[in-house]
Amino acid sequence: MQNVIGKIFGTRNDKLLKQYRARVKKINNLESKYQSFDDKVLQQEFQTIRDEVLRKIESLDDYDTSVTFINSLLDSKLEEVFAMTREASKRILGMRHFDVQLIGGMALHDGRIAEMKTGEGKTLVATLPVILNALAGKSVHVVTVNDYLARRDAETMMPLYKFFGLSVGVITSAIQGDSERLSIYDNDIVYGTNNEYGFDYLRDNMKYNLEQKVQKYHFFGIIDEVDSILIDEARTPLIISGPINRKMENYQSADSVAKAMKSPQDFTIDEKNRVILTTEDGIKKAESLFKVENLYAIENASLSHHLDQALKANYLFVRDKDYVVQNEEVVIVDEFTGRLSEGRRFSEGLHQALEAKEGVAIKEESQTLADITFQNYFRLYDKLCGMTGTAQTEATEFLEIYKLEVVSIPTNVPIARQDLNDLVYKSEQEKFNAVIEKVVELHKNGQPVLVGTASIEKSEALHTLLKKSRIPHTVLNAKQHDKEAEIIQNAGLKGAVTIATNMAGRGVDIKIDDEVKALGGLYIIGTERHESRRIDNQLRGRAGRQGDPGVSQFYLSLEDPLLRIFGSDRLKGIMGKLGMKDGESIESGMITKSVEKAQRKVESMHFESRKHLLEYDDVSNEQRKVIYRFRDELLESGFEMKDRIEENRNISVQTLMAKCDILPHDLPENYDTEGLLAILKEEYILEITQDLKDKTYDEISEILINALKEKYEEKFANTTKEMRNELERIIYLQVVDNAWREHLYSIDHLKTGISLRGYNQKDPLVEYKKESYNLFLELVENIKIEAYRTLQVIQFATQDMEKEEEKILSDLSQENENLVLNYNGLDEEIKDKKPARNDICPCGSGKKYKHCHGKSGPKRGILANKQN
Repeated sequence: MQNVIGKIFGTRNDKLLKQYRARVKKINNLESKYQSFDDKVLQQEFQTIRDEVLRKIESLDDYDTSVTFINSLLDSKLEEVFAMTREASKRILGMRHFDVQLIGGMALHDGRIAEMKTGEGKTLVATLPVILNALAGKSVHVVTVNDYLARRDAETMMPLYKFFGLSVGVITSAIQGDSERLSIYDNDIVYGTNNEYGFDYLRDNMKYNLEQKVQKYHFFGIIDEVDSILIDEARTPLIISGPINRKMENYQSADSVAKAMKSPQDFTIDEKNRVILTTEDGIKKAESLFKVENLYAIENASLSHHLDQALKANYLFVRDKDYVVQNEEVVIVDEFTGRLSEGRRFSEGLHQALEAKEGVAIKEESQTLADITFQNYFRLYDKLCGMTGTAQTEATEFLEIYKLEVVSIPTNVPIARQDLNDLVYKSEQEKFNAVIEKVVELHKNGQPVLVGTASIEKSEALHTLLKKSRIPHTVLNAKQHDKEAEIIQNAGLKGAVTIATNMAGRGVDIKIDDEVKALGGLYIIGTERHESRRIDNQLRGRAGRQGDPGVSQFYLSLEDPLLRIFGSDRLKGIMGKLGMKDGESIESGMITKSVEKAQRKVESMHFESRKHLLEYDDVSNEQRKVIYRFRDELLESGFEMKDRIEENRNISVQTLMAKCDILPHDLPENYDTEGLLAILKEEYILEITQDLKDKTYDEISEILINALKEKYEEKFANTTKEMRNELERIIYLQVVDNAWREHLYSIDHLKTGISLRGYNQKDPLVEYKKESYNLFLELVENIKIEAYRTLQVIQFATQDMEKEEEKILSDLSQENENLVLNYNGLDEEIKDKKPARNDICPCGSGKKYKHCHGKSGPKRGILANKQN
């Protein structure tokens, strides 16, 4: 129905292209004007526009309410800036933007996703909105999928940016120091990966000085390969974590038990949902092997959890497909890109289960200290846009989750590639034999071939078969990722045969010469359909760039996971009725459509999964915003702590009195004043000699407040107002951070078990929102009380308050460095500094650690937080 309406009235995409083409004409009309300028005059013209834009922006009172004005102002300069950028690019880079590239640049500037086919020059397109938006002086962030592409794109386009006086920086994982990162983010244009931007944001919100925060603005973000980052990576949150002490032998014993269990009598595997369910016999066997009476008793909860993860590790996760073992470590393989995800670990003990399975050193589990999903990080930007060759299949998700509209940009030259129907074989062996036959045939003719596989395991199986056939070839998978650019660049040479995982789908163009064009161009063979149509389209898109000839075809088998799990029984029935012999295949448009239908099912399932994750994360995200906003307030140099301390003192007193049944409307004879005095002495190191018996609620409250205040003022008597405020602020900040970390830990546990509420006819999401809100109210209350209590009892080690402040800040920054830079766990030196229970508490209270900050479990002291 929509197609019919579109044909009659024109689609939304057609209308946008019409508007953009009208602006392209205006840009083209300016071309002769700027051609007549020499370099100096062209640069001066640009600087005049830049000065005007900055002057108008600086006159605004409030940045937050002026984003619309800034975008409108920049939009009014679009034609001039795009025309100047094109002219400068011709002179500096030797590349002139095509009209379709100007259209792509406009879509990006408008905060949309530009779907542009492979070879259409997306890197050059990005320069248009980047230069235009850099006029605002707020730093433009260009996001790429890996460090190599970030460096390559920045270095390629840097001469153009510098021509206009714009500075460029590149953030990569190799840059460790905050000072260097800070200087890079101060540039007009910053290139970097999604991981680096996200982790820098989390690190910034663990800082104790506003000047140390590296990301000043989230003004304009432009994401290359936007579908990879916002769709494929959306289910993986960025997490900074610290260690949790767990018994390593539990992972090993669970692994032994899992390996002793057999399917289907002990457990069943649901491949579709990637779930393993233990049978009654399996539970009995596990209880016998673990030597426990009831595996699901509270005291054995960790064992049952470890067994679940060990079963997944042994029977769902496949080596050289889901992960590799490299340098005695388990490294995740990204299922969408085929690249190694170094530094990333599976959560909830799964990674430890894989380490036990493979017999490598088991690294301890960790506790979340800060986390955010890419979905919520990139929604921080005032304006976000993206580029990719494949976005239309996920257009609904982009619009619903990110409010990003997809615009399909026409190619500069019509696509000449032939996309042949799929060939379907009965078995995988028959399919591989057919692939090898085709490769041998094409190689004899000199036509280059790129064979795409879905896993490292399959790429190495084909590598073995080609070696037997004596066909020279190269293999590109996560194990050879360091040679990626070189392998892909050579894949279009005459006679080249390249086997590659999904890594070949992005980033580097495969160029062919005239001799190869005459042979028919690059021939793409897909050996398996991916769960997502986008990944298949990316592989096809490696051939046929800029009107080049090329061919693509997928070779499938009924044993492929997609067809086996999601494919229709009808397809299997057809092949059976035809009485197909070994080695024979079916090729028809109907089969290709049937496969795509199965893919749409999976895509829909994954969309729901990502949407579900976001619904849960949105709850945490609102809480995260509140905490981070409050941290920023505390970091403001002019923030006054006096009123907040007074307020928290009053709240602390009310809470103490309520603990001892001292309530406003109760009778004094019911008050537990002895208990109150004991708590004051224990928790606040305060002795009150005044008799509280027969005193009213208000009288007791006043006595406590005055006594606490007197002792508090006495402690800070020798400090300046500024120094006192600074010390209060720093200590308050650390209490906030400790409490937030513990809150995240509680939220993690809440998420783990909340789905069980569904069995009680309750909506888990509603229950999660309700309980997490209550936990957050508790968090806010605890922060107020704990911050005041810590400030009340803390004793400073030196009389020189300035040195004391420096000491605290030094301890905090050292702790932050260890937490952030080793987010898979603190190094041993830091962990070994935990005091013994009978040691004097490092907070300065003079009490034993077990009676002070050691008694509250993970919520340890402020100056003692290095042990946390």
